[in-house]
Amino acid sequence: MKFSPGDAIRFGWETFKGRPWFFIGAVAILLLASIAINIVSNAIDSATGGSLEEPSIAGSIVNYGLTVLLNMGAIAIFLAAYDSPDRVQFSALWHPQPYWKFLGASLLASLAVAVGLFLLIVPGLIAMVLFMFSMFLVIDRGLSPIDALKESMEMTKGNRWPLFGLILLMALILFVGILALGVGLVVAAPIVGLAYTYAYRFLSGGAAQIQPADGRMDV
Repeated sequence: MKFSPGDAIRFGWETFKGRPWFFIGAVAILLLASIAINIVSNAIDSATGGSLEEPSIAGSIVNYGLTVLLNMGAIAIFLAAYDSPDRVQFSALWHPQPYWKFLGASLLASLAVAVGLFLLIVPGLIAMVLFMFSMFLVIDRGLSPIDALKESMEMTKGNRWPLFGLILLMALILFVGILALGVGLVVAAPIVGLAYTYAYRFLSGGAAQIQPADGRMDV
């Protein structure tokens, strides 16, 4: 069965409707944590001679290191929400393991995309699709960074154009959320996160059906 970007977005919306306040709360926690990380890194910048325009090396390292923890929690809670939407709790946001594997995969994937974007943009977009599931694979299966990148490439075979379409749709939804005075992000972000997770589960053999109309999923 072919992957459909529309099905992924519909899954995200239907699942969000099942527990809207939970998902809004989860995104709000992530946003507040992100603000706190910026406050800490800015304080380090001030103490080490950096600034907002030119952050210090120490501040940048702390910011990136803590943001990795935040991203791990985001992926973990969306995976838990896919697998058990009725029972997932905010505690799923705390998922610090395997930190170093996730950090490695994140750095390698980001580097590949950055280099690709520098080289006439198109290679970067290709890398974005090829490695889009690498961080999910570290959290879900505990793969090493290299194995996660390889497995992500394998998973995307035969569906790279639909996955690129999904990336565009998710970017559009987030953009609309930002236009809604930024408040729309607390709705747009969970829909996008759930759609992204659907794509991962679908291509790893874990998404048999679209969510039923009431937004609840039998597990």
